[in-house]
Amino acid sequence: MAQPITEDVMAAARKGDGTAFRTIYQELAPIVLGYLRSHGVPDPEAVTSDIFVSVLQRMDRLVGGVAGLRTFVMSVAHARYVDEARRRRRQPRAAAYDATLDPRITGSAEDEALAYVGAASILVLLQSLPTDQREVLSLRFVADIAIDDVAAIIGRSPGAVKQLQRRGLLALRRLLAEQAVTR
Repeated sequence: MAQPITEDVMAAARKGDGTAFRTIYQELAPIVLGYLRSHGVPDPEAVTSDIFVSVLQRMDRLVGGVAGLRTFVMSVAHARYVDEARRRRRQPRAAAYDATLDPRITGSAEDEALAYVGAASILVLLQSLPTDQREVLSLRFVADIAIDDVAAIIGRSPGAVKQLQRRGLLALRRLLAEQAVTR
């Protein structure tokens, strides 16, 4: 298990200590990866790696301690997500895979699909929310970012973030209730 990020770890990482940066990566990469997955980024692992390369290059100029690091990392993640979303909008949409047209046979696809049903359901629910609500819920609950920091990341007031969070949670509650009734 990785040690938590402390001011000493931050200081060592600023000086180029690889072990300290590894500690930062091990602590924050799962959060960034979850954030990117919740937004449907096609290759979240590659984007996560790219984000941490960027963080490493700017580590010596980072201010704000551990909280500043978390906010900075999630700001970079948000910016990369926005860049990725813009890039996808400019590219033609890929056709969906139709298994009935594929003559190849694989025995493990069903097992893999069943293993990911829970995560897929959550992603479907999040995708059904308006973009601003989905963004706030992802930053608040996937990335575990404080309301004030979320406000700074998305350029809204803390009050607006609270309202978006409240509305998003209410919408998710309604969606879950509807699913329970139809099943």
